[in-house]
Amino acid sequence: MVFDLSLIKKVYSEMPAKIDAARKLLGRPLTMTEKILYSHLHGSLPVSAYTRGKDYVDFAPDRVAMQDATAQMALLQFMTCGRSKVAVPSTVHCDHLIQAKIGAKKDLQLALETNREVYDFLASISDKYGIGFWKPGAGIIHQVVLENYAFPGGMMIGTDSHTPNAGGLGMVAIGVGGADAVDVMAGLPWELKMPKVIGVKLTGKMSGWTSAKDVILWVAGQLTVKGGTGAIVEYFGEGADSMSATGKGTVCNMGAEIGATCSLFTYDDKMSAYLKATGREEVAALADGIRDHLRPDAAVYADPEKYYDQLLELDLSALEPYINGPFTPDLATPVSKMKEAVEKNGWPAKLEVALIGSCTNSSYEDISRSASIVKDAISKGIKTKSEFTITPGSEQVRYTIERDGFIKEFEDAGGIVLANACGPCIGQWARHIDDPNRKNTIITSFNRNFAKRNDGLASTHAFVASPEIVTALAMAGTIAFNPLKDKLTNEKGEEVMLNEPTGFELPPKGFAVDDAGYQAPAKDGSGIQVKVASDSKRLQLLEPFAAWEGTDLKGLKLLIKAKGKCTTDHISMAGPWLKFRGHLDNISNNMLIGAVNFFNEKTDSVKNQLTGEYGAVPATQRAYKTAGIGSIVIGDENYGEGSSREHAAMEPRHLGVRAIIVRSFARIHETNLKKQGMLALTFANKGDYDKVQEDDSIDIAGLTAFAPGKPLTVVLNHKDGSKDEVLVNHTYNEQQIHWFKEGGALNLIRKQFVK
Repeated sequence: MVFDLSLIKKVYSEMPAKIDAARKLLGRPLTMTEKILYSHLHGSLPVSAYTRGKDYVDFAPDRVAMQDATAQMALLQFMTCGRSKVAVPSTVHCDHLIQAKIGAKKDLQLALETNREVYDFLASISDKYGIGFWKPGAGIIHQVVLENYAFPGGMMIGTDSHTPNAGGLGMVAIGVGGADAVDVMAGLPWELKMPKVIGVKLTGKMSGWTSAKDVILWVAGQLTVKGGTGAIVEYFGEGADSMSATGKGTVCNMGAEIGATCSLFTYDDKMSAYLKATGREEVAALADGIRDHLRPDAAVYADPEKYYDQLLELDLSALEPYINGPFTPDLATPVSKMKEAVEKNGWPAKLEVALIGSCTNSSYEDISRSASIVKDAISKGIKTKSEFTITPGSEQVRYTIERDGFIKEFEDAGGIVLANACGPCIGQWARHIDDPNRKNTIITSFNRNFAKRNDGLASTHAFVASPEIVTALAMAGTIAFNPLKDKLTNEKGEEVMLNEPTGFELPPKGFAVDDAGYQAPAKDGSGIQVKVASDSKRLQLLEPFAAWEGTDLKGLKLLIKAKGKCTTDHISMAGPWLKFRGHLDNISNNMLIGAVNFFNEKTDSVKNQLTGEYGAVPATQRAYKTAGIGSIVIGDENYGEGSSREHAAMEPRHLGVRAIIVRSFARIHETNLKKQGMLALTFANKGDYDKVQEDDSIDIAGLTAFAPGKPLTVVLNHKDGSKDEVLVNHTYNEQQIHWFKEGGALNLIRKQFVK
């Protein structure tokens, strides 16, 4: 089945003329990124070219994808906007609420029972508004999108930070918050600051133990977790053309960990082959017909430094496998130096759990290469020395690898196959451990490894590597093992080496599946009732946020001054809290409980200025809200990095926080705050972060003259009677200031559709 074929034909028929017009406007050759962006403008071309990193631009994405955890809040917002049907093709994917505990079948059955009311809500609201619904067990959103919806030259948004996975098929695919998804589903323009473009020129070809995962692990080490902020990363060159489409998807998926708006590869034969293998021969033929428009212009290839804001070059032939971590995805260590790093840093060398799969690395190629290592190890008398789990990315992949014998090989070696869902990658893991406070090590082929991310334990040192390296280390039982050179001792006491992995980019017998898990929406949803019980603890209909009162803000209390890394996991944890993603008031009880308080170095412990006592962050904020007092959150660098979850913005808004003031923001979180009518501000002088004291009463002046490019003034009134006045910057344009004044972007949408 080919989804959205008429839409794809329309995009491709219009693309050549739009690209030619954009080339004339810019007066120069174009990168592939620019070709896609300028051919997806909402409305006509501007009079002059947009300035990268400066101008806000309205786009018209081709489609929207939502995973079940974020879809709840996105669709609760959408159902209030007054439309009878989504304006663009949209889908919901049930992948986040399945907890990994025992194994695929039992875990899926338990999830169906536990989450029934949420699944019923998502199925009914999808049915009503014309949204495609992928049932629990169908697979992880990004893998399902790659297999069914992604197409070269297209543009999509998704309510998950790893939406850029679709860049593996040459698509501009951007992670957003639910309010952005509402804009597009309502048929409104979607706003984004014109991204800068970082070029990564790949030469040579990978071999041996090296895989596509090592490309992004290397790039993360080069750019760090915020080096890609405000930019699209475009991979090109002979090395890029040599990589499989799913390998490209891996690179683009984990590009979220460098803060990139998204990543993409230029169209080539590997993408064409993947489209054909997944039943989209017609799409491949259409893309082949405009191939030159789906690649950078020749002059860009010839002199890339002229056309990219930053250029990295990597010879794949010389690339060795990497292991990144712990606690951050950009701490990159070549496998040849890992033993030395373990000893130097005192990381626990013993590997307790090795986990492969997830949306990042669950392709047929990944699984077949990992299975070859397992098969080789068993033949040499070696079985896994660590707990070993395998997470297929979709039912199509799972069915195919079972047919081809790979699942049996994993299970024979002691592996456990988990459900086709996110599971441990997002903290949905009932991990078995003797002492949760004991320092321990795990390694995954996932994308994110912040403290507590996988199992909720601060003591866990989580590392990230390719599925091949993770599988080899599972056989060794230690992260201080280099499969390229080191030997293992088998059951007979013999020293053996593991062979280099081998595998298949695509299944030789083709993909197969009995039931992919797709449910088409009703043709007419007007009579369908959305299922939300009035007494539900997991779902709550939304009330509009209040508009700005029209004055400067005075007497705000400091809620917390967060120290160091504060991701969306710290602001709104996942794991057990996922069950409340559709109930704003209940999930607000996790607000900022993972953030470290600067003043006492503790989590979930802040001073209540009304009582002088220390208590939980949400409870303290609820006390301020009851007293009719607003508050401020102070943050450090790259505040809000990580997941796209807009709950991290909605919870503070719901509980009465008025502004977030930080040294710098991650892109998605800053946008999410703006959408909800919050003030997202940055210190003009980053050192002013140090001036904020625990008992401060804070004023924000200049709001009555709030304007683009005009700083605001924050007055820190200290307990001793002294005060500091500091300038804070913002990136609000006229429309975003309107969001603030109206109490949120959704309030404006309602005015357009609800009469």
